[in-house]
Amino acid sequence: MRCQVNREMGISKVSATNKVRIGGGEYRSRIITFPDATGLRPTPDRVRETLFNWLGQTLYGRSCLDLFAGSGALGFEAASRGAEQVTMVEMNPQVFRALQENVGKLECTNISLRLQDGLKFALGAGAERYDVIFLDPPFQSDFLPKLLESLPQRLNEQGLVYVETGAEFIVSSPWQVIKSGRAGQVWYQLIGLAND
Repeated sequence: MRCQVNREMGISKVSATNKVRIGGGEYRSRIITFPDATGLRPTPDRVRETLFNWLGQTLYGRSCLDLFAGSGALGFEAASRGAEQVTMVEMNPQVFRALQENVGKLECTNISLRLQDGLKFALGAGAERYDVIFLDPPFQSDFLPKLLESLPQRLNEQGLVYVETGAEFIVSSPWQVIKSGRAGQVWYQLIGLAND
């Protein structure tokens, strides 16, 4: 298994009762578990289904970044649907251990995990670029403007960003909304860089 973890941590049992079912691809119907943690709320099933319909169901050959990974629902779904590489970034050690356990349980070969603050990772000077970035920061944070300012340098040409928020969020130049929706208290959009 070529799962890479940038910080060695022992894998321990997660006493999680929280579960998410993967909706499509190689791991379809497999269950991932995650612990209770402040602000952790997986993307609802219906929203994930809509998102992957927008993305075309499969992500063959694409590289994905799941910032603020939390349960990992979006990253595992992308890995299941054929993404070449998925990087999940999570700063909560207990949640990170659950991600490690799920990667091991599913025997993922296309996921790398980073125990790091998502905002610092995105704003860092790394050279990695992605085709799809899943952006679901804590709803109470003010991270989105800073993130959207820095993410163009992290996107490959024709790259897309999925944004999930707890209130309506208006994107501005250089971004344009490609698709958008709302499910209960969740607002979500697929955005890309506007063509000049």
